Amino acid sequence: MNDVCLKSLNVGTGIAARQIAVRRRDGAAAGLFWLGGFKSDMRGTKAEALDRWAQENGRAMTRFDYSGHGESGGNFNEGTIGRWLEEALAVFDAFCHGPHVIIGSSMGGWLALLLSRELARRTPADARVARLVLIAPAVDFTEELMWKRFPPEVKREIERTGVWARPSQYSEEPYLITRGLIEDGRKHLLLDGMIETGCPVRILQGVQDPDVPWQHTIELTSRFARDDVVLTLVKDGDHRLSRPEDIERLIAAVAE
Repeated sequence: MNDVCLKSLNVGTGIAARQIAVRRRDGAAAGLFWLGGFKSDMRGTKAEALDRWAQENGRAMTRFDYSGHGESGGNFNEGTIGRWLEEALAVFDAFCHGPHVIIGSSMGGWLALLLSRELARRTPADARVARLVLIAPAVDFTEELMWKRFPPEVKREIERTGVWARPSQYSEEPYLITRGLIEDGRKHLLLDGMIETGCPVRILQGVQDPDVPWQHTIELTSRFARDDVVLTLVKDGDHRLSRPEDIERLIAAVAE
């Protein structure tokens, strides 16, 4: 079997230039393209499990770290949805040839939908997206799950200072939520209209998820106009869905 190659890709120009770390495994189509979550990296449990499955089945797989994450360069505090989408599109164009299953976890679910939309807008339309698999998709999270739920004092701090240190149950260090992240997120909202990807969509969502409530994912599901969409609610599942039984569900959705 082919080994994973660690590569890098330069994205952006001038002061916005950053070096993106990419792990690429050659193999057959349909390849896998992994989009991780906010403050996560490409060496997480789900990404590693998918890579092992790709190796065992001779399938291609591409994963990368957003700027300010993991092995990539750049400053996390400069990160926005638009910036990370630019990186996802650049990596996909550089390394993903032929049909791919795009798998997005949490924030990566939002980016997966945005990426598929950008590819569909091309002339002629880019047909490399064979399927979307979304795990606890945090679509529009900067607005719906952050800004609208922040108390007035947090909103004032962000507006006054440009940043708020949000405590996290996943890290000893707080997550810095910037005004730029919130404002840029408003340019990429999806829940204010209908969504059409042109491919099958499979969604896994934990009912016990404290970060992306299952009701939020139900709302997302209702926005798909004509796509073949299957939502699986995991009654005892949390946000990460990284238990062995969750990984089995994920691989089954990818392999379907």
